Amino acid sequence: MPKIIALAGKGGTGKTTISALLIKYLTERKLTPVLAVDADPNANLNELLGLRIGQTIGQIRKEIKGEIPIHMSRDQFMEMKIQQSLIEESGFDLMVMGQPDGPGCYCAANQYLAMSMDHLAGNYRYILVDNEAGMEHLSRMNLTIIDYLLVISDPSARGIMTAGRISEITTPLGLTIKQKGLIVNRAPEPVPAALQNRIEQTVTESDLPLAGIFSASEELIDYELSGESYLQLPAETPVVAQAFAAFDKIFAA
Repeated sequence: MPKIIALAGKGGTGKTTISALLIKYLTERKLTPVLAVDADPNANLNELLGLRIGQTIGQIRKEIKGEIPIHMSRDQFMEMKIQQSLIEESGFDLMVMGQPDGPGCYCAANQYLAMSMDHLAGNYRYILVDNEAGMEHLSRMNLTIIDYLLVISDPSARGIMTAGRISEITTPLGLTIKQKGLIVNRAPEPVPAALQNRIEQTVTESDLPLAGIFSASEELIDYELSGESYLQLPAETPVVAQAFAAFDKIFAA
């Protein structure tokens, strides 16, 4: 079975940026194949990877509520459509959740999604989930056992406090977390003493180990504005070096 990596944090902390750097890391370290799941309705992981979205899971969920080919069951049709929606790249595939269905209960559609994810899982070494602000998608995909939970924060007191709360609510949500870590993103250099103190306080009170502090990066901004893939960032880029050093420690543990 694949190992599950989930990223969480309040909006705007850079979860998608860290997800793209993680995909770069996993593919360059040959820890493949990887299934990357963009679970944010405002999907943009594909943009940081230089990829175009085809059909999203949200669109498929709407489609299966209509007529199904007579020679297929609904779950077979759902699995086929999900396979077709995958964006296949060297070392990884990308699945985009897209917009939700809207109000109402779509338990059947979510059940088919969970079934299809179960079928897909055996094809991958890692499944990486870039979550929206909440973590409901994990239960919808039947991913309740998380090997690595990376909680992303910006360099603010509120962001770090929120990261601590996210760490604390995983148990009430019924999630089993094998390893978790805090990543403080876009930090100034040097790290101010007040920020360092806040990080240490949260690490102690929330049982959320510090996994890494990533500096603010003009290179990332330039690549995003130009539409270049983060996969092409040079190894000597400071934030890439910081990320790879942090990920080496996380995945070696």
